[in-house]
Amino acid sequence: MAKNNETEVQVNSINIIGNGTSIVGDIQGEGDIRVDGNLKGTLLTKGRVVIGTTGVFSGEITCKNADISGKVEGKIKVSELLSLKSSSKFSGDIITNKLAIEPNALFTGTCNMAGNQIQHGIGKPQIVEQKETV
Repeated sequence: MAKNNETEVQVNSINIIGNGTSIVGDIQGEGDIRVDGNLKGTLLTKGRVVIGTTGVFSGEITCKNADISGKVEGKIKVSELLSLKSSSKFSGDIITNKLAIEPNALFTGTCNMAGNQIQHGIGKPQIVEQKETV
Protein backbone atom coordinates (compact mmCIF):
# COMPACT_ATOMS: atom_id res chain seq x y z
CA MET A 1 0.00 0.00 0.00
CA ALA A 2 1.10 3.50 -0.73
CA LYS A 3 1.73 6.14 1.92
CA ASN A 4 -0.60 8.87 0.66
CA ASN A 5 -4.29 8.63 -0.22
CA GLU A 6 -3.85 9.87 -3.81
CA THR A 7 -1.47 7.01 -4.68
CA GLU A 8 -3.71 4.44 -2.94
CA VAL A 9 -6.64 5.44 -5.13
CA GLN A 10 -4.56 5.11 -8.30
CA VAL A 11 -3.14 1.70 -7.40
CA ASN A 12 -6.53 0.28 -6.35
CA SER A 13 -8.50 1.78 -9.24
CA ILE A 14 -10.38 -0.32 -11.80
CA ASN A 15 -10.89 1.17 -15.25
CA ILE A 16 -13.64 -0.17 -17.52
CA ILE A 17 -14.07 0.24 -21.27
CA GLY A 18 -17.70 -0.77 -21.67
CA ASN A 19 -19.47 -2.74 -24.38
CA GLY A 20 -20.30 -0.40 -27.25
CA THR A 21 -17.26 1.82 -26.65
CA SER A 22 -14.41 1.96 -29.18
CA ILE A 23 -11.05 3.54 -28.44
CA VAL A 24 -8.03 3.98 -30.71
CA GLY A 25 -4.91 5.05 -28.84
CA ASP A 26 -2.55 4.25 -26.01
CA ILE A 27 -3.60 3.68 -22.40
CA GLN A 28 -1.23 3.67 -19.43
CA GLY A 29 -2.26 3.13 -15.83
CA GLU A 30 -1.38 1.79 -12.42
CA GLY A 31 -4.56 -0.17 -11.63
CA ASP A 32 -6.67 -2.87 -13.21
CA ILE A 33 -8.28 -2.43 -16.63
CA ARG A 34 -11.32 -4.27 -18.01
CA VAL A 35 -12.19 -4.13 -21.72
CA ASP A 36 -15.71 -5.13 -22.78
CA GLY A 37 -15.69 -2.85 -25.85
CA ASN A 38 -13.14 -2.35 -28.64
CA LEU A 39 -9.61 -1.10 -28.05
CA LYS A 40 -6.86 -0.67 -30.64
CA GLY A 41 -3.43 0.52 -29.51
CA THR A 42 -1.05 -0.04 -26.62
CA LEU A 43 -2.21 -0.93 -23.12
CA LEU A 44 0.32 -0.67 -20.26
CA THR A 45 -0.54 -1.23 -16.60
CA LYS A 46 1.04 -2.55 -13.43
CA GLY A 47 -2.23 -4.30 -12.56
CA ARG A 48 -4.52 -6.91 -14.11
CA VAL A 49 -6.02 -6.70 -17.60
CA VAL A 50 -9.36 -8.40 -18.25
CA ILE A 51 -10.70 -8.72 -21.79
CA GLY A 52 -14.37 -9.70 -21.35
CA THR A 53 -16.35 -11.97 -23.66
CA THR A 54 -17.53 -8.97 -25.73
CA GLY A 55 -14.08 -7.35 -25.64
CA VAL A 56 -11.94 -6.98 -28.77
CA PHE A 57 -8.32 -5.82 -28.51
CA SER A 58 -5.77 -5.19 -31.24
CA GLY A 59 -2.24 -4.07 -30.39
CA GLU A 60 0.18 -4.64 -27.52
CA ILE A 61 -0.60 -5.32 -23.85
CA THR A 62 1.93 -5.18 -21.00
CA CYS A 63 0.66 -6.03 -17.52
CA LYS A 64 1.14 -8.05 -14.33
CA ASN A 65 -1.75 -10.55 -14.83
CA ALA A 66 -4.32 -11.03 -17.59
CA ASP A 67 -7.60 -12.91 -18.08
CA ILE A 68 -8.72 -13.13 -21.71
CA SER A 69 -12.30 -14.17 -22.54
CA GLY A 70 -12.75 -12.15 -25.75
CA LYS A 71 -10.72 -11.63 -28.91
CA VAL A 72 -7.11 -10.41 -28.89
CA GLU A 73 -4.79 -9.86 -31.86
CA GLY A 74 -1.23 -8.70 -31.29
CA LYS A 75 1.34 -9.10 -28.56
CA ILE A 76 0.90 -9.60 -24.83
CA LYS A 77 3.60 -9.42 -22.14
CA VAL A 78 2.48 -10.68 -18.73
CA SER A 79 4.95 -10.76 -15.84
CA GLU A 80 2.96 -13.31 -13.80
CA LEU A 81 -0.10 -15.29 -15.04
CA LEU A 82 -1.94 -15.17 -18.39
CA SER A 83 -5.27 -17.06 -18.47
CA LEU A 84 -6.94 -17.81 -21.79
CA LYS A 85 -10.57 -18.63 -20.94
CA SER A 86 -12.70 -21.07 -22.97
CA SER A 87 -14.36 -18.29 -25.00
CA SER A 88 -11.05 -16.56 -25.89
CA LYS A 89 -9.58 -16.20 -29.36
CA PHE A 90 -5.93 -15.12 -29.23
CA SER A 91 -3.79 -14.54 -32.28
CA GLY A 92 -0.26 -13.25 -31.87
CA ASP A 93 2.74 -13.42 -29.55
CA ILE A 94 2.70 -14.26 -25.86
CA ILE A 95 5.49 -13.55 -23.39
CA THR A 96 4.60 -14.68 -19.88
CA ASN A 97 5.83 -16.39 -16.76
CA LYS A 98 2.81 -18.72 -16.41
CA LEU A 99 0.11 -19.67 -18.94
CA ALA A 100 -3.27 -21.31 -18.33
CA ILE A 101 -5.37 -22.31 -21.36
CA GLU A 102 -8.91 -23.61 -20.79
CA PRO A 103 -10.49 -26.19 -23.12
CA ASN A 104 -12.05 -24.62 -26.27
CA ALA A 105 -9.80 -21.54 -26.10
CA LEU A 106 -8.20 -20.73 -29.46
CA PHE A 107 -4.53 -19.70 -29.62
CA THR A 108 -2.53 -19.14 -32.79
CA GLY A 109 0.97 -17.70 -32.56
CA THR A 110 4.11 -17.97 -30.48
CA CYS A 111 4.56 -18.37 -26.75
CA ASN A 112 7.70 -17.49 -24.81
CA MET A 113 7.49 -18.60 -21.18
CA ALA A 114 10.61 -16.94 -19.82
CA GLY A 115 8.40 -14.31 -18.14
CA ASN A 116 10.36 -12.09 -15.76
CA GLN A 117 13.65 -13.39 -17.18
CA ILE A 118 12.96 -11.65 -20.49
CA GLN A 119 12.29 -8.30 -18.84
CA HIS A 120 15.60 -8.52 -16.98
CA GLY A 121 17.61 -10.14 -19.78
CA ILE A 122 18.38 -13.30 -17.78
CA GLY A 123 18.26 -16.80 -19.23
CA LYS A 124 17.57 -18.06 -22.71
CA PRO A 125 13.85 -18.18 -23.59
CA GLN A 126 12.18 -21.10 -25.31
CA ILE A 127 9.79 -20.45 -28.19
CA VAL A 128 6.77 -22.71 -28.57
CA GLU A 129 4.79 -22.63 -31.84
CA GLN A 130 1.13 -23.59 -31.54
CA LYS A 131 -1.87 -23.54 -33.86
CA GLU A 132 -5.39 -23.44 -32.45
CA THR A 133 -4.73 -25.08 -29.09
CA VAL A 134 -7.87 -26.52 -27.60
